[in-house]
Amino acid sequence: MMTGENRVMKHQDLRKFQSSSFQIKSSCAIRMLTAKLQLADAELSLKLGRNVLVHTSGRIKTVESILAKCRKKGYEPTYENAMEKINDIIGVRAVCSFEDDVYRMAEILYTHKDLKIIKKKDYIKEPKSSGYRSLHLIVELPIYFQRETQWVRAEIQLRTPAMDFWAGVDHQLRYKKGKKEAILIGEELKQYSQAVAELDQKMVELRKRIDAI
Repeated sequence: MMTGENRVMKHQDLRKFQSSSFQIKSSCAIRMLTAKLQLADAELSLKLGRNVLVHTSGRIKTVESILAKCRKKGYEPTYENAMEKINDIIGVRAVCSFEDDVYRMAEILYTHKDLKIIKKKDYIKEPKSSGYRSLHLIVELPIYFQRETQWVRAEIQLRTPAMDFWAGVDHQLRYKKGKKEAILIGEELKQYSQAVAELDQKMVELRKRIDAI
């Protein structure tokens, strides 16, 4: 059985994520992934005659968030476990104009030789039970740091503005209430998720009609 002292030691171990070395590599990975997304957008804009990328953002999970995720997943909260089993400690989000643009962006990323796509999670075609929709790519990319190549893992989230709006509202409303209220809010938000999906599809159809004129 883990004692209180051992628990503190494990939690202190997670503070390695606050080290200058980890933060530098993570920030570098975010900048590199953002540059790749912008390059993909430039390539698609030449092909389609319009911009695909609306905006990007990146973040590094806090120690508190990593600890919470370890507990949620049932992992012992150590630095090694977190590095091995949690894929979204480093995250980049790209909001694309239309739903089909999300897949266009992903296709280009697959062609990048210096980007390893470890896993794809398509929550657009198969939404989460909450109604959450987005395309997630778990990737690894090389960071040249301290005279060696280190492969850093990150998660890329690709979504439309409507999906992004829904996810933001879901997070804001669900996590500020008690369990009972969160369940009721979640049920209603799931219904709205379907409305968002229908809106995304209608927007694609509208764009295609305009393109055909």
